[in-house]
Amino acid sequence: MSVALHLSWSSCHRGEDRAMASLLCNARIQLTDTLEQMQQGTLMRKVKSKSWKKQRYFKLQDDCMTIWYQSKRTGKTESAFSISDVETVREGHQSEVLQSLAEEFPPERCFTIVFYGRRGNLDLIAGSAEEAQCWVQGLRQLIDVATTMDQREKIDQWIRDWFQKADKNKDGRMNFKEVQHLLKMMNVDMNEDHALRLFQQEQLEDKGTEEMAMELIDKYEPSETARARHVLSADGFLMYLCSPEGSIFNPQHRALWQDMNQPLCHYFISSSHNTYLIQDQICGQSSIEGYIRALKRGCRCLEVDCWDGPNGEPIVYHGHTFTSKIPFREVVSTLGKYAFKASDYPVILSLENHCSMEQQEVLAQQLKDILGEQLLTTTTDGHIPTQLPSPEELKHKILLKGKKIGRLEDMLDGPGDEVPDVSDDDNGAEAEEERRRAKKDKETLAQALSDCVIYCKNVSFRGFQEARSHSRPSEISSLSEAKARKLIRDAGNEFVRHNAWQLSRIYPSGMRTDSSNYSPQEMWNVGCQIVALNFQTAGMEMDLCDGLFRQNGHCGYVLKPPFMRDEETLFNPSDPSSREGLGPITLTIQVISGQQLPKVANCKDGAIIDPLVRVEIHGVPADQAHQETKYIENNGFNPRWDETLQFQLHVPELALVRFVVEDYDKTSRNDFVGQFTLAFANIKPGYRHIHLLSKDGTGIPPSSLFVHICITKPPDPEQD
Repeated sequence: MSVALHLSWSSCHRGEDRAMASLLCNARIQLTDTLEQMQQGTLMRKVKSKSWKKQRYFKLQDDCMTIWYQSKRTGKTESAFSISDVETVREGHQSEVLQSLAEEFPPERCFTIVFYGRRGNLDLIAGSAEEAQCWVQGLRQLIDVATTMDQREKIDQWIRDWFQKADKNKDGRMNFKEVQHLLKMMNVDMNEDHALRLFQQEQLEDKGTEEMAMELIDKYEPSETARARHVLSADGFLMYLCSPEGSIFNPQHRALWQDMNQPLCHYFISSSHNTYLIQDQICGQSSIEGYIRALKRGCRCLEVDCWDGPNGEPIVYHGHTFTSKIPFREVVSTLGKYAFKASDYPVILSLENHCSMEQQEVLAQQLKDILGEQLLTTTTDGHIPTQLPSPEELKHKILLKGKKIGRLEDMLDGPGDEVPDVSDDDNGAEAEEERRRAKKDKETLAQALSDCVIYCKNVSFRGFQEARSHSRPSEISSLSEAKARKLIRDAGNEFVRHNAWQLSRIYPSGMRTDSSNYSPQEMWNVGCQIVALNFQTAGMEMDLCDGLFRQNGHCGYVLKPPFMRDEETLFNPSDPSSREGLGPITLTIQVISGQQLPKVANCKDGAIIDPLVRVEIHGVPADQAHQETKYIENNGFNPRWDETLQFQLHVPELALVRFVVEDYDKTSRNDFVGQFTLAFANIKPGYRHIHLLSKDGTGIPPSSLFVHICITKPPDPEQD
């Protein structure tokens, strides 16, 4: 148990006069006039809609890392949140709710607090522009502190947060009853007599030291005295283990480390389905927040469903359902603002067009007017492409995916006949069918919108042979998950070869009205690039998506393995032996211990979790596997497993490894506690920490696992 916890108990028990606020102060926060004003509290309006505007009293707690607010009418504290939960603060009318109130409240009094994950935003209206600026600037100062904390500071903050929660009477001190409650909240199962003895203790210190390399001592040892003696203290060793260098994720792979000069079809591309939805597909809310959240997560392919709207303005919603509607103009404005904040590489806007010819003209005009030079309206070199351009060539460009009249060649050669010619290789029946389709497109598709489609022309998929004979690299086919599975089953190798030169998009079944997801892994196994998922729905499927795209600077593009970029490849995911190279490698994982695991959602008051760890391998069918440890009874604070799990990987280049912590329940399904997923290629062997994520994919510091990783490769026969 940490020294900090012991010292805090001791100080509180002695009843020192100083308040808990001074005990818990963060040394990195300088108390400015702005923060002092926030600590005094401010009356603001919390708004949820045009009709729901309630006055709430907001106050920054003395620890400068927690904000609570209470009803003006009842005086009851409604809620509280930690600064570490806040991603950013937006000024003015930058939410749909505040935009709807623009005539009633000026932008300088409005701001939005945006939280990590799928938690809803908090829209606020201050009494004056000065009060709004005070909170905006103060929150941004505190967010900067929270986001730059090292692991030691995160652990200290975690302890401070729990002390605040356990101090029920808010008197700045903790009696033994409150300490007992604190232990249960922190997942510590402790005998009452033993807890009382610790409570009465004056001071405990860890004295162990470890000699490490000088560069590690210089970098991670917090004590000047220890550094001078060339030793690493326990705190220094912990800081090293919990640092990026001590993480299971290779820190070199967090930055951009892959070749970005290959054709687009050689990359897996982070892609979302029905991006405008933030709930279900039937009655859910449509919101520009869906686009903002997806883009901030590095998503590079977004979907928009367009329909005729009132006053000649196209709208976006899930057609023939009860989902709410948003103007297409707002979607495009949001795209223009956020497209390249998380990544410089191209964004593909997948347009599902249900508009009349008149409103298609409006779609095209709004795309051009709002996006300007960001919208790609011609090929990168002005010539007919023989292959797709690279992400590097398309930096800061937005590509429209949709139907197109004729072919790209016709557009580059200038205006042609109403019905484009076909190649001499086409037989009569195929030529006639192509002419018929082109004529139909011309009758139902506005030329201005067609001209915005360059490298991603939608075409129907009629088999791999026809695609190879008549299709172009600049064309793309969309397949349902069921159709894709059948192709994987029946023609796995042909699917891999097809995806080596042309883009494929996979989308969820229409039966997934609850916005659930299919596993993207089986689609990636055959090289499908645009595997669209419902980003608003947490779960294993989105964990895999986040895990794959966590690498390469989080840019939304991950280079496929060499054997999936060759148009003549023999690889078939159902037959691992078709991958040329060495035999299977062995991945050995020793699950040692856990640290400060969180409580499960909706747990019974006082319940302590019984954690177990499951390691899952997601890859080609031969590599799919999972193993788990035993559960540790009543210990979520510092459980120790010391169990070894071992896996054989035949195609490690496609494997993802998912670490899951669950609360064991012998009578029903285990409850989720935390997870972390990464590509096998990003694993760093040795003693490593795994920093756990919530179901939403956001951090839950300082919760972690401590493991040892060993990767054993088969001997190379050429070196024998």
